[in-house]
Amino acid sequence: MKIDENKATRCGFIAIIGAPNAGKSTLLNRLTGAKISIVTPKAQTTRARVLGILMHSTAQVLLVDTPGIFAPKRRLDRAMVAAAWGGADEADYALLIVDAKTGLTKAVAEIAGKLAGSGRKLSLVLNKTDLVDRQKLLPLAGDMSKLAEFEQIFMISAATGDGIEGLLDFCAASVPPGPFLYPEDNLTDLTDRLLASEVVREQIFLQTRDEVPYGTTVETEQFLEQKDGSVRIEAIIYVSRSGHKKILIGAGGARIREIGARARRELSGLLECPVHLFLRVKERPGWDEEAARIRATGLNDPSS
Repeated sequence: MKIDENKATRCGFIAIIGAPNAGKSTLLNRLTGAKISIVTPKAQTTRARVLGILMHSTAQVLLVDTPGIFAPKRRLDRAMVAAAWGGADEADYALLIVDAKTGLTKAVAEIAGKLAGSGRKLSLVLNKTDLVDRQKLLPLAGDMSKLAEFEQIFMISAATGDGIEGLLDFCAASVPPGPFLYPEDNLTDLTDRLLASEVVREQIFLQTRDEVPYGTTVETEQFLEQKDGSVRIEAIIYVSRSGHKKILIGAGGARIREIGARARRELSGLLECPVHLFLRVKERPGWDEEAARIRATGLNDPSS
Protein backbone atom coordinates (compact mmCIF):
# COMPACT_ATOMS: atom_id res chain seq x y z
CA MET A 1 0.00 0.00 0.00
CA LYS A 2 1.35 3.43 -1.01
CA ILE A 3 1.21 5.89 1.86
CA ASP A 4 0.53 9.59 1.30
CA GLU A 5 3.70 11.23 2.63
CA ASN A 6 1.81 14.49 3.28
CA LYS A 7 -0.38 12.85 5.90
CA ALA A 8 0.67 12.08 9.48
CA THR A 9 1.38 8.41 10.06
CA ARG A 10 0.33 6.20 12.95
CA CYS A 11 2.07 3.10 14.29
CA GLY A 12 1.61 0.85 17.30
CA PHE A 13 1.11 -2.63 18.71
CA ILE A 14 -2.25 -4.33 19.13
CA ALA A 15 -2.28 -7.62 21.03
CA ILE A 16 -4.79 -10.34 20.17
CA ILE A 17 -5.61 -12.07 23.45
CA GLY A 18 -7.92 -14.96 24.29
CA ALA A 19 -8.42 -18.54 25.38
CA PRO A 20 -7.09 -21.41 23.25
CA ASN A 21 -8.89 -22.04 19.96
CA ALA A 22 -10.72 -18.69 19.91
CA GLY A 23 -9.42 -18.01 16.40
CA LYS A 24 -6.59 -15.59 17.15
CA SER A 25 -4.24 -16.89 14.46
CA THR A 26 -7.02 -17.04 11.87
CA LEU A 27 -7.85 -13.43 12.69
CA LEU A 28 -4.21 -12.35 12.35
CA ASN A 29 -3.97 -14.00 8.95
CA ARG A 30 -7.28 -12.48 7.83
CA LEU A 31 -6.33 -8.96 8.93
CA THR A 32 -2.92 -9.05 7.26
CA GLY A 33 -4.15 -10.89 4.18
CA ALA A 34 -1.32 -13.42 4.42
CA LYS A 35 -0.53 -16.66 6.19
CA ILE A 36 1.71 -15.55 9.03
CA SER A 37 0.60 -17.72 11.94
CA ILE A 38 -0.10 -21.45 11.61
CA VAL A 39 -3.70 -22.56 12.06
CA THR A 40 -5.12 -25.95 13.03
CA PRO A 41 -8.44 -27.11 14.52
CA LYS A 42 -6.64 -28.08 17.74
CA ALA A 43 -6.27 -25.76 20.73
CA GLN A 44 -2.90 -24.32 21.81
CA THR A 45 -1.40 -24.43 18.31
CA THR A 46 0.38 -21.08 18.72
CA ARG A 47 3.30 -21.27 21.14
CA ALA A 48 5.19 -18.01 20.75
CA ARG A 49 4.17 -14.48 19.94
CA VAL A 50 3.84 -13.89 16.20
CA LEU A 51 3.95 -10.38 14.75
CA GLY A 52 1.81 -9.49 11.75
CA ILE A 53 2.42 -6.13 10.05
CA LEU A 54 -0.70 -4.51 8.65
CA MET A 55 -0.64 -1.41 6.45
CA HIS A 56 -4.04 0.33 6.44
CA SER A 57 -4.70 3.93 5.43
CA THR A 58 -1.81 5.94 6.91
CA ALA A 59 -1.25 3.49 9.76
CA GLN A 60 1.12 0.62 10.36
CA VAL A 61 -0.60 -1.75 12.77
CA LEU A 62 1.66 -4.27 14.47
CA LEU A 63 -0.62 -7.17 15.37
CA VAL A 64 0.67 -9.53 18.05
CA ASP A 65 -0.82 -13.03 17.90
CA THR A 66 -0.36 -14.54 21.36
CA PRO A 67 -0.64 -18.10 22.65
CA GLY A 68 -4.00 -19.06 24.11
CA ILE A 69 -4.16 -18.48 27.87
CA PHE A 70 -4.75 -21.63 29.93
CA ALA A 71 -3.72 -23.22 33.23
CA PRO A 72 -0.03 -24.10 32.75
CA LYS A 73 1.48 -27.38 33.89
CA ARG A 74 4.83 -27.68 32.12
CA ARG A 75 7.70 -25.23 31.88
CA LEU A 76 6.77 -24.80 28.22
CA ASP A 77 3.17 -24.00 29.23
CA ARG A 78 4.35 -21.34 31.66
CA ALA A 79 6.48 -19.76 28.94
CA MET A 80 3.48 -19.72 26.56
CA VAL A 81 1.18 -18.06 29.07
CA ALA A 82 3.90 -15.56 30.01
CA ALA A 83 4.29 -14.72 26.31
CA ALA A 84 0.56 -14.09 26.01
CA TRP A 85 0.41 -11.70 28.96
CA GLY A 86 3.69 -10.12 27.90
CA GLY A 87 2.18 -9.37 24.52
CA ALA A 88 -0.73 -7.61 26.21
CA ASP A 89 1.51 -5.66 28.60
CA GLU A 90 3.75 -4.35 25.82
CA ALA A 91 0.96 -3.41 23.40
CA ASP A 92 -0.69 -0.03 22.95
CA TYR A 93 -4.07 -1.71 22.68
CA ALA A 94 -5.62 -5.16 23.21
CA LEU A 95 -8.35 -7.12 21.47
CA LEU A 96 -10.00 -9.81 23.58
CA ILE A 97 -11.20 -12.43 21.10
CA VAL A 98 -13.93 -14.80 22.23
CA ASP A 99 -15.33 -17.86 20.48
CA ALA A 100 -19.01 -16.88 20.19
CA LYS A 101 -20.01 -20.52 19.89
CA THR A 102 -18.30 -21.52 23.15
CA GLY A 103 -19.41 -18.31 24.86
CA LEU A 104 -18.53 -17.03 28.31
CA THR A 105 -16.50 -19.81 29.90
CA LYS A 106 -14.66 -19.65 33.20
CA ALA A 107 -11.36 -19.22 31.32
CA VAL A 108 -12.76 -16.32 29.28
CA ALA A 109 -14.12 -14.65 32.44
CA GLU A 110 -10.72 -14.91 34.15
CA ILE A 111 -8.91 -13.42 31.15
CA ALA A 112 -11.42 -10.57 30.87
CA GLY A 113 -11.11 -9.85 34.57
CA LYS A 114 -7.34 -9.69 34.46
CA LEU A 115 -7.38 -7.42 31.40
CA ALA A 116 -9.91 -5.16 33.10
CA GLY A 117 -7.67 -4.88 36.14
CA SER A 118 -4.65 -3.93 34.02
CA GLY A 119 -6.18 -0.66 32.85
CA ARG A 120 -5.26 -1.61 29.27
CA LYS A 121 -7.32 -0.05 26.46
CA LEU A 122 -9.49 -2.90 25.32
CA SER A 123 -12.10 -3.96 22.78
CA LEU A 124 -14.07 -7.18 22.49
CA VAL A 125 -14.14 -9.32 19.35
CA LEU A 126 -16.82 -12.01 19.20
CA ASN A 127 -15.52 -14.45 16.61
CA LYS A 128 -17.08 -17.40 14.73
CA THR A 129 -20.42 -15.59 14.45
CA ASP A 130 -21.14 -17.65 11.34
CA LEU A 131 -21.52 -20.69 13.61
CA VAL A 132 -24.09 -19.32 16.06
CA ASP A 133 -27.63 -17.96 16.07
CA ARG A 134 -27.38 -14.17 15.76
CA GLN A 135 -29.94 -13.74 18.53
CA LYS A 136 -27.42 -15.14 21.01
CA LEU A 137 -24.75 -12.54 20.26
CA LEU A 138 -26.25 -9.52 22.03
CA PRO A 139 -26.80 -11.38 25.33
CA LEU A 140 -23.22 -12.68 25.14
CA ALA A 141 -21.92 -9.16 24.50
CA GLY A 142 -23.97 -7.93 27.47
CA ASP A 143 -22.55 -10.61 29.78
CA MET A 144 -19.01 -9.82 28.65
CA SER A 145 -19.52 -6.09 29.22
CA LYS A 146 -20.17 -6.79 32.89
CA LEU A 147 -16.60 -8.12 33.23
CA ALA A 148 -14.62 -5.33 31.58
CA GLU A 149 -15.02 -1.91 30.02
CA PHE A 150 -14.77 -2.38 26.26
CA GLU A 151 -14.36 0.63 23.99
CA GLN A 152 -15.96 -1.25 21.12
CA ILE A 153 -17.56 -4.64 20.53
CA PHE A 154 -17.07 -6.31 17.15
CA MET A 155 -18.95 -9.32 15.84
CA ILE A 156 -16.96 -11.06 13.14
CA SER A 157 -16.06 -14.29 11.45
CA ALA A 158 -12.31 -14.49 10.88
CA ALA A 159 -12.91 -17.58 8.74
CA THR A 160 -15.29 -15.90 6.27
CA GLY A 161 -14.14 -12.29 6.59
CA ASP A 162 -17.52 -11.03 7.78
CA GLY A 163 -17.13 -7.83 9.84
CA ILE A 164 -13.39 -7.55 9.20
CA GLU A 165 -13.42 -4.17 7.40
CA GLY A 166 -14.82 -2.36 10.41
CA LEU A 167 -12.23 -3.97 12.67
CA LEU A 168 -9.46 -3.01 10.24
CA ASP A 169 -10.51 0.63 10.30
CA PHE A 170 -10.72 0.61 14.09
CA CYS A 171 -7.25 -0.91 14.50
CA ALA A 172 -5.71 1.69 12.21
CA ALA A 173 -7.37 4.51 14.16
CA SER A 174 -6.43 3.07 17.57
CA VAL A 175 -2.64 3.04 17.24
CA PRO A 176 -0.85 6.25 18.30
CA PRO A 177 0.67 8.82 15.92
CA GLY A 178 4.26 8.03 15.04
CA PRO A 179 6.67 6.85 12.36
CA PHE A 180 6.57 3.33 10.95
CA LEU A 181 8.80 0.80 12.72
CA TYR A 182 9.10 -1.63 9.80
CA PRO A 183 9.46 -1.30 6.01
CA GLU A 184 6.05 -0.98 4.37
CA ASP A 185 6.41 -4.24 2.41
CA ASN A 186 7.17 -6.38 5.49
CA LEU A 187 4.47 -8.79 6.64
CA THR A 188 6.11 -10.18 9.79
CA ASP A 189 9.31 -10.24 11.81
CA LEU A 190 9.27 -14.04 11.83
CA THR A 191 12.59 -15.44 10.56
CA ASP A 192 12.61 -17.95 7.71
CA ARG A 193 14.15 -20.54 10.03
CA LEU A 194 11.32 -20.21 12.55
CA LEU A 195 8.76 -20.12 9.75
CA ALA A 196 10.07 -23.46 8.49
CA SER A 197 9.80 -25.00 11.96
CA GLU A 198 6.27 -23.70 12.39
CA VAL A 199 5.05 -25.03 9.05
CA VAL A 200 6.40 -28.50 9.86
CA ARG A 201 4.77 -28.32 13.30
CA GLU A 202 1.49 -27.34 11.68
CA GLN A 203 1.56 -30.52 9.59
CA ILE A 204 2.25 -32.60 12.69
CA PHE A 205 -0.86 -31.09 14.27
CA LEU A 206 -2.93 -31.77 11.17
CA GLN A 207 -1.76 -35.31 10.47
CA THR A 208 -1.32 -37.03 13.84
CA ARG A 209 -3.39 -38.07 16.83
CA ASP A 210 -4.46 -35.60 19.48
CA GLU A 211 -1.75 -36.34 22.03
CA VAL A 212 1.20 -36.37 19.61
CA PRO A 213 1.48 -32.65 18.59
CA TYR A 214 1.70 -31.44 22.18
CA GLY A 215 4.60 -33.80 22.84
CA THR A 216 6.68 -32.54 19.92
CA THR A 217 8.72 -29.51 18.98
CA VAL A 218 10.49 -28.67 15.73
CA GLU A 219 13.84 -26.90 15.30
CA THR A 220 15.40 -25.82 12.02
CA GLU A 221 19.02 -26.97 12.07
CA GLN A 222 20.00 -25.69 8.64
CA PHE A 223 18.54 -23.14 6.23
CA LEU A 224 20.71 -22.69 3.16
CA GLU A 225 19.97 -20.66 0.03
CA GLN A 226 21.33 -22.58 -2.96
CA LYS A 227 22.93 -21.15 -6.11
CA ASP A 228 19.98 -22.32 -8.22
CA GLY A 229 17.56 -20.19 -6.15
CA SER A 230 16.20 -23.08 -4.12
CA VAL A 231 16.45 -23.49 -0.34
CA ARG A 232 17.70 -26.52 1.57
CA ILE A 233 16.10 -26.93 4.99
CA GLU A 234 17.05 -29.52 7.59
CA ALA A 235 14.79 -29.76 10.63
CA ILE A 236 14.67 -32.02 13.65
CA ILE A 237 11.47 -33.07 15.39
CA TYR A 238 11.91 -33.78 19.10
CA VAL A 239 9.37 -36.10 20.70
CA SER A 240 8.88 -36.86 24.36
CA ARG A 241 7.92 -40.54 23.96
CA SER A 242 9.06 -43.47 21.85
CA GLY A 243 5.43 -44.16 20.93
CA HIS A 244 5.15 -40.68 19.44
CA LYS A 245 8.23 -41.30 17.34
CA LYS A 246 6.69 -44.44 15.88
CA ILE A 247 3.48 -42.60 15.04
CA LEU A 248 5.34 -39.71 13.41
CA ILE A 249 7.50 -41.98 11.27
CA GLY A 250 4.64 -44.31 10.37
CA ALA A 251 4.74 -47.66 8.63
CA GLY A 252 7.77 -47.74 6.37
CA GLY A 253 8.28 -43.99 6.94
CA ALA A 254 4.97 -43.13 5.22
CA ARG A 255 3.79 -40.58 7.79
CA ILE A 256 7.00 -38.56 8.00
CA ARG A 257 7.23 -38.48 4.21
CA GLU A 258 3.70 -37.10 3.99
CA ILE A 259 4.41 -34.51 6.70
CA GLY A 260 7.52 -33.48 4.77
CA ALA A 261 5.76 -33.38 1.40
CA ARG A 262 2.92 -31.15 2.60
CA ALA A 263 5.25 -28.87 4.57
CA ARG A 264 7.53 -28.58 1.55
CA ARG A 265 4.66 -27.49 -0.69
CA GLU A 266 3.51 -24.94 1.87
CA LEU A 267 7.02 -23.53 2.33
CA SER A 268 7.62 -23.32 -1.42
CA GLY A 269 4.59 -21.05 -1.70
CA LEU A 270 5.48 -18.93 1.31
CA LEU A 271 9.15 -18.53 0.37
CA GLU A 272 8.36 -18.29 -3.36
CA CYS A 273 11.12 -20.71 -4.34
CA PRO A 274 11.75 -24.47 -4.60
CA VAL A 275 12.34 -26.05 -1.19
CA HIS A 276 14.28 -29.21 -0.33
CA LEU A 277 13.14 -30.30 3.11
CA PHE A 278 14.78 -33.00 5.20
CA LEU A 279 13.26 -34.14 8.51
CA ARG A 280 14.64 -36.22 11.37
CA VAL A 281 12.74 -37.47 14.42
CA LYS A 282 14.59 -37.81 17.71
CA GLU A 283 13.28 -38.99 21.07
CA ARG A 284 14.09 -36.50 23.84
CA PRO A 285 12.08 -37.05 27.04
CA GLY A 286 11.54 -33.85 29.01
CA TRP A 287 12.32 -31.48 26.14
CA ASP A 288 9.40 -29.29 27.29
CA GLU A 289 11.27 -28.60 30.55
CA GLU A 290 14.54 -27.62 28.81
CA ALA A 291 15.36 -23.91 28.58
CA ALA A 292 17.21 -24.35 25.26
CA ARG A 293 14.26 -26.11 23.61
CA ILE A 294 11.85 -23.46 24.90
CA ARG A 295 14.04 -20.63 23.58
CA ALA A 296 14.25 -22.37 20.19
CA THR A 297 10.47 -22.05 19.82
CA GLY A 298 10.81 -18.27 20.09
CA LEU A 299 9.73 -18.10 23.74
CA ASN A 300 11.44 -16.57 26.73
CA ASP A 301 11.82 -18.93 29.67
CA PRO A 302 10.18 -17.30 32.72
CA SER A 303 11.81 -19.90 35.02
CA SER A 304 15.36 -18.79 34.23
